[in-house]
Amino acid sequence: MANSEASKRHLVRALTLIPAAAIILANIIGTGVFVKARVMTCNVGSPEMVLTVWLLAGLLTLAGALVYAELGAMMPRSGGEFNFIGAAFGRRWAFLYGWTKTVALGASVAAAAIIMVIFLNDFTGGSLPPLALQILPFLVIAVSTFINFLTVRSSGQFVTVLTSIKIALVLLVGLGAYLLADGSWSNYALAGAAGTCEGVPDTAKLGISGFGAAMLGALWGYNGWAIIASLGGEIKNPGRTLPRALIGGTLLVIALYLMINAAYFYVLTPLEVASVPESSSVAAEAASRFFGPGIVALMSAGLMISAFGTLHTTLLTGARVPFALARVGLLPKALALISVNAVPTVAVLVIGIWSVVLTATGTYDILTDIYIFVLSVFFFMSGASLFVLRRTAPDATRPYRVWGYPIVPGLFLVVTFYLLVNTFLATPIRAIAGIGLIILGLPIYEYFTRRGGELPQPNWLGEEA
Repeated sequence: MANSEASKRHLVRALTLIPAAAIILANIIGTGVFVKARVMTCNVGSPEMVLTVWLLAGLLTLAGALVYAELGAMMPRSGGEFNFIGAAFGRRWAFLYGWTKTVALGASVAAAAIIMVIFLNDFTGGSLPPLALQILPFLVIAVSTFINFLTVRSSGQFVTVLTSIKIALVLLVGLGAYLLADGSWSNYALAGAAGTCEGVPDTAKLGISGFGAAMLGALWGYNGWAIIASLGGEIKNPGRTLPRALIGGTLLVIALYLMINAAYFYVLTPLEVASVPESSSVAAEAASRFFGPGIVALMSAGLMISAFGTLHTTLLTGARVPFALARVGLLPKALALISVNAVPTVAVLVIGIWSVVLTATGTYDILTDIYIFVLSVFFFMSGASLFVLRRTAPDATRPYRVWGYPIVPGLFLVVTFYLLVNTFLATPIRAIAGIGLIILGLPIYEYFTRRGGELPQPNWLGEEA
């Protein structure tokens, strides 16, 4: 009886613009913006080139956000890319996306939980006992899972608070540098390639290869902008809110990233930035120049909260993917059950448990490395689906149309393809393993399609039924 009632419940469109944008920012702003300047200075040599790379990577990310704005507003349904790929390429490819996303996102949650505990240990001066370092990631995942059992409105409000703290941390370092530090504008004319550059190979310094390495690092720093699409079935007035959240959120991140990276070079010379130890962060080093050594603890606390925000939004949005698959019979029906809080609780719980398993076994590192390649595969297919649907569904309702079509989405496809090729050449074993993970989904797809008989073709287009 309880399952019958749960199967009749529906998701609630409760997320407005601010929490939707906050979810994007919480997932994008992780630890990369606080540490990447060191490696990027070694890659390209000068502050102006580092800032140029951040700007170009931001504009490329904006191109992707514009593509997803059209697709998300056109198909505001749970699962995001599951619907985009399904509408353009069919149910099998949609399942393969959902399968790999479901398996791999637990690795992202596990990695974020472990990173958070590392920063917690830094915050306490390294006083946490070894047993606590092993157990606390499980507790962190459990807390986030419980919070995700609450209404999506409550989760949105919680993420908004976390995002506010992240933005405050960026502003603290960025504005503090200009207002409090004894910096120099002449630093921008200096070079830093001769710095220590700990852990940066010579093949990734200067020239085309260095620029490419810096671009990949910056694009990874922007990664996470697309996650809001998975919550399409819970966004209020999605035709307006989704495009505004995607475009506005991406523009805000670009501005924050440029500001804080410019602040680093105002306080530190490029040589000092490039010589920051690999175990430290450029943000902490810069902030210590005008706040003193006590800022290190505050930075650790901020990075800890930042990591938890990424973990929480990954679990929040990721659970909607297996939920979407289960609704069309491609995963166990229990994953499609909705609680009295209008949340797919079973899907959230399963992802939480899977994340704990990956944390306990230490296998999350393997999946995380593989997922980088897999992510690019399905990003490319999602971008390509825009072109396919413009041709096959010309009369579909499109509350927003991507600006600059076909050039802007074409640019997104070119860059994504470049990332695919680069990843394959740089780490062929991981790329092949990623392809293997996708292929592993085929027998599972056949199992669910045969078990369920002739499943009806999902109605990909339009709002959630």
